[in-house]
Amino acid sequence: MDAVDKLRKLEAYTRVEVESPGACPLKQAGDLPIQMAALPNGKRIPLLKTLLTAVCENNCTYCAFRRERDFRRESFQPDELADAVMRLWRAKVIEGVFLSSGVAGGGARTQERLIAAAEILRHRRGFTGYLHLKIMPGSEYAQVLRSMQLADRVSVNLEAPNQSRLNQLAPDKTFLGQLLQPLKWVDEIRHNQEPQAGWKGRWPSSTTQFVVGAVGESDLELLETSAHLHHGLHLSRVYFSGFSPVRGTPLEDHPALDSWREHRLYQADFLLRDYGFELEDLPFEGAGELPRDIDPKLAWARAHLIDAPVEVNQADLQDLMKVPGIGPQGARAIVSARRQERLRFLGDLRRLGIAAERAAPFVAFSGKRAAYQLRLF
Repeated sequence: MDAVDKLRKLEAYTRVEVESPGACPLKQAGDLPIQMAALPNGKRIPLLKTLLTAVCENNCTYCAFRRERDFRRESFQPDELADAVMRLWRAKVIEGVFLSSGVAGGGARTQERLIAAAEILRHRRGFTGYLHLKIMPGSEYAQVLRSMQLADRVSVNLEAPNQSRLNQLAPDKTFLGQLLQPLKWVDEIRHNQEPQAGWKGRWPSSTTQFVVGAVGESDLELLETSAHLHHGLHLSRVYFSGFSPVRGTPLEDHPALDSWREHRLYQADFLLRDYGFELEDLPFEGAGELPRDIDPKLAWARAHLIDAPVEVNQADLQDLMKVPGIGPQGARAIVSARRQERLRFLGDLRRLGIAAERAAPFVAFSGKRAAYQLRLF
């Protein structure tokens, strides 16, 4: 069978009936699994997302590829998959590839096959496009290092925020040994070894993904782990994949996640990663849940800044970034502009590209509250 046709069959056999809320739409290129994906620099490219094999020895309760789910499975040899990727890349159908796999023959054995496919692409086929390489649970240190020498990005899916929740989602996996340890090695390698050993002379970024809403985990549990991943292991992104039921799995009758929960988790995670917020700053309610009806940054500002507005002409970057409508870029623009002249009005913020109306209730200019129109609704 032609390798590209095999990619189509793999996509057809494994497509989940209910897609995750907020998932990027597939770019329809002959039913190939191609997504428009955002790179770390913000550029969007067509990215082939595929598996080396749909065979998996794990029995994750939510997953379409669990070993007890009855469906036809496809597998590639590393050189066969590399050839399919190269055909699509040379035809300019894709600009990159996300390469993952089911676990067959153990995590280390599977990782060896993923590395083999990546080595063929990079060193025998001349592939210079974007490569996101998945690191399998239970991979060894040397395999993590080799993966980082070939990829632009690597990732390990933690799936759950701790071992207790993982037991319910993926009973064959261990949180610390199989999943978190490879992410620790990624961080150690970036800090202890020269980046010239990485692809194009730099080490890849790293990410993870959680399955949200399947086993009762709280927002607080997820964000506690996420904060550690950002600040302790320097992950570039944490992805929150809203649970969607898959026919033929133990959770097929479990409801799909409310997409607003996923949205609020992303907002809160960006506050922890980029805006100088601490976990205790977030407006958790009841059993560690974020409110669904309000942006967590706005909720914090209403609780803390209404009676103590941020002084635009004096506040440091961290305080400016806690104002709704002002992000890292806007805060830097304010600090730069006020070196030349004092900022006096909301119009000065607008000229800097800041959402001045959102910031208005929470800022002051040289001691004077900003004048703004109250919203009627």
